[in-house]
Amino acid sequence: MMMKKLGFLKALILLVGAVVISSLMLPTVVGVSGGGDHQVAVVAEKRSSYRNAYVAMMYMGTPRDYEFYVATRVMLRSLSKLKVEADLVVLASVDVPIRWIQALEKEDGAKVVIVKNVENPYQKQPNFNKRFKLTLNKLYAWSLVGYDRVVMLDSDNLFLQKTDELFQCGQFCAVFINPCIFHTGLFVLQPSKEVFKNMLHELEIGRDNPDGADQGFLAGYYSDLLDKPMFHPPLNGTKLDGNYRLPLGYQMDASYYYLKLAWRIPCGPNSVITFPSAPWMKPWYWWSWPVLPLGLSWHEQRRQTLGYGAEIPVVLIQSLIYLGAMAAAGLARPNLSKLCYRPYKSLSFLQTGLKIIAMWSILAAYVVPVFLIPRTVHPLLGWSLYLLGSSSLTSIAINTFLLPALHVLTPWMGIFGSLLVMAFPWYSDGVVRALVVFAYAFCCAPIVWGSLVKVVACLQVSLEREAFLPRLGESPQLSGFNKLY
Repeated sequence: MMMKKLGFLKALILLVGAVVISSLMLPTVVGVSGGGDHQVAVVAEKRSSYRNAYVAMMYMGTPRDYEFYVATRVMLRSLSKLKVEADLVVLASVDVPIRWIQALEKEDGAKVVIVKNVENPYQKQPNFNKRFKLTLNKLYAWSLVGYDRVVMLDSDNLFLQKTDELFQCGQFCAVFINPCIFHTGLFVLQPSKEVFKNMLHELEIGRDNPDGADQGFLAGYYSDLLDKPMFHPPLNGTKLDGNYRLPLGYQMDASYYYLKLAWRIPCGPNSVITFPSAPWMKPWYWWSWPVLPLGLSWHEQRRQTLGYGAEIPVVLIQSLIYLGAMAAAGLARPNLSKLCYRPYKSLSFLQTGLKIIAMWSILAAYVVPVFLIPRTVHPLLGWSLYLLGSSSLTSIAINTFLLPALHVLTPWMGIFGSLLVMAFPWYSDGVVRALVVFAYAFCCAPIVWGSLVKVVACLQVSLEREAFLPRLGESPQLSGFNKLY
């Protein structure tokens, strides 16, 4: 009997221990509960290793959710590589996939805080952009009262060096990359439930917000920041009080680089690059380089941290498919002998349809591979796969419609040449680079147009000579070049 009791107590202790451990491993949950005229933040406290934190935000509902997830992981790992002395925290909305949360916690060492989406009261504004609908979740950073200071980050920040001195800044500090409006891609704050509660109240009463996003709201909330002094970290490591402007070196707009192809930021350390560009030209997209030279710097950081294990299998599979299609197209002959010969008048409609199909197939050969390549793959892999895919699909059009290969592939050669022109690393500045690219495009345009006219003419000749629509039982003779291709 005594042994049974001891066994029961042992099992009970193990069960309680498992519950405690599992509760510690669960993400922190932050919600917003209503009460009276105000909303009060409800925060589940979680033990932290440091008194300060770098915080990123993640939410769902845009066509680019996965890309921003990858960007967030790369940024977190780059901070870890810099050995920052602060916690890494992610404010994740309740609908973020659990496998992403687990990867952030177990593989990237982040502390994930699950939050309910803040209702955006500006959605009905005429100029509201839907991609900013959930950016007000960034306000939850003020609810992280377990930390003395928080550096709030967008996912498109590229860290060049450690920036822990930012934790010495005051209650709110941000960078003016625009002469009159500070940028919310990186800012420092002192968490405060009172400030968080007041911000939610300002949302309720409809504080003016020109863009309906966090940028416009915070610019209005801290409207006097432009008049504040510049932040200079005290040498003794003490924390400052009040609000400060941060030097531009903490948010170096990538567009400043493209003008000189070098950094010329005299104020503050050149620590962080930001990419406030069009959403589809963010640095993690493979097509952003060499159009935007700094895209390769971001991917180099990813290569050194997260890697490309998720994309490589897709790249290999697509490469094998393209190579197989190219080999099959080179060996196969058009097999349209089932089409019986009819007088020309009865074939005019069919000939017009075939010309349209041929031209659309060429266009598709250059467009379709763009949508099949994994968006966040390395640019060198992405462009290589695009060139392979487009050449493979054009080979199908060439051999199916008996088209001249050289003229069909002229756009392919033009694209390849443009990549070499843009990737040339020894331009003196961005203006010279832009002029060279423009000159190349100006020279190539007539050649591409002439090739297109030649393709249409050759297709018309093939149809009129019945090379493409043979008599029953006849097979067309292919040129030696097409056979080899």
